[in-house]
Amino acid sequence: MKDENSEPRVAAAGADGPPTAAPRGPAAPDSPAAREARETGRVRGSRASRMPKSEQTRTLILETALRLFQERGYDRTTMRAIAQEAGVSVGNAYYYFSSKEHLVQGFYDRIGTEHRAAAREVLDRETDLEARMAGVLTIWLDVAAPYHEFAAQFFKNAADPDSPLSPFSPESEGAREAAVALQREVLAGSRAKVPDELADALPELMWLAHMGLVLYWVFDRSEGSERTRRLAERGSRLTARGVALARFRVLRPLVREVHELFAEFLPGMAEVAASRKAPAAGTATPRD
Repeated sequence: MKDENSEPRVAAAGADGPPTAAPRGPAAPDSPAAREARETGRVRGSRASRMPKSEQTRTLILETALRLFQERGYDRTTMRAIAQEAGVSVGNAYYYFSSKEHLVQGFYDRIGTEHRAAAREVLDRETDLEARMAGVLTIWLDVAAPYHEFAAQFFKNAADPDSPLSPFSPESEGAREAAVALQREVLAGSRAKVPDELADALPELMWLAHMGLVLYWVFDRSEGSERTRRLAERGSRLTARGVALARFRVLRPLVREVHELFAEFLPGMAEVAASRKAPAAGTATPRD
């Protein structure tokens, strides 16, 4: 989907590389802004020199876009402005990101990748479910902290169910599945004994809880997002206690009802439930 403020695309010269057409507008590859954008776009340390040139260009465009979104606002930033500040052609910008929405998807992917890497220490060290959950959530807040000031600009678009920026959109599927997989690892690596009825539903529910935390964080103006951090810790404690209580037989009817609720309404859970009921192809149905 092309944003109304963006410029016409420049067709790619070939399938194996970015377009070589020059930008229609005045590019300023040697301007101070372009030099700053190029510097910002470089990955810290020596990693930039090891990255393929195409990946360096993609990173440069994304870094420039994030800076302009912060300085000018999401709606007021055009693809032409991003290309000019990055010192690349408009066609090059569209080659790597077909719209501003896809730039934000690139931002989602970056946050997710950094979060998973930073959470590794907690996941390798902790086996207590509460500690694992709280650690992973607070690490996300640390990773996302530099983008807090302009996060609300993204949220007003992400809140639209028809927007590709929605966490439930087809465009967000990759980032969503990676986030749910991380929550699955949080659960699987803990000492907690999870009832079978909840084993499939919990990781997705934990991801939904994380999305709720993100919404609270967007509008949290406390110093260092202190209130959101407290919410993450208390929510993790409550969830861990709920999982522990779910083991008791007297609560099994409630657990089954919760599972049915999740299976019906959580994204993807209906498919998981159906796959577990259907016998694998080529295998006989077990007899009682």
